[in-house]
Amino acid sequence: MQIRTLSALECTKLLTANRVGRLGCAKDGQPYVVPIYYTYADNRLYAFSMLGKKIDWMRINPLVSVQVDRHGSAQGWKSVVVSGRYEEYPDRIGHKAQLEHAWSLLSKHADWWEPGALKPIASSDAEHLPHVFFSIFIVEVSGREASES
Repeated sequence: MQIRTLSALECTKLLTANRVGRLGCAKDGQPYVVPIYYTYADNRLYAFSMLGKKIDWMRINPLVSVQVDRHGSAQGWKSVVVSGRYEEYPDRIGHKAQLEHAWSLLSKHADWWEPGALKPIASSDAEHLPHVFFSIFIVEVSGREASES
């Protein structure tokens, strides 16, 4: 098996071709990793969620990582890791254009809203929790590929 480094263009292609990544955030030295649905554009990963642990933690510490991969035939795979900064788009004056841009990008994909809107909450107040649109501004991206040769 051979491992090689992906170019920036190859990393971008993998980010563009996928919709699911693993978001890593941290608070008080404790890491937390959760899958997210996203879309890639403008050097950002755009996503949508309900309030919860990941949003709370990213508000406290906006430095995050996202890992995206694709498994190929046999033992082959590609993996990209993004280091970036969380930016929230609240539904208020000053952020409307960013929120609408995120909405327009995400809504190009079927069922884009379901993962972020179906958070299991025991409370009867679940339907009243606000939804959060956000992006991860990409500061650094790297990737690797493994192939049999």
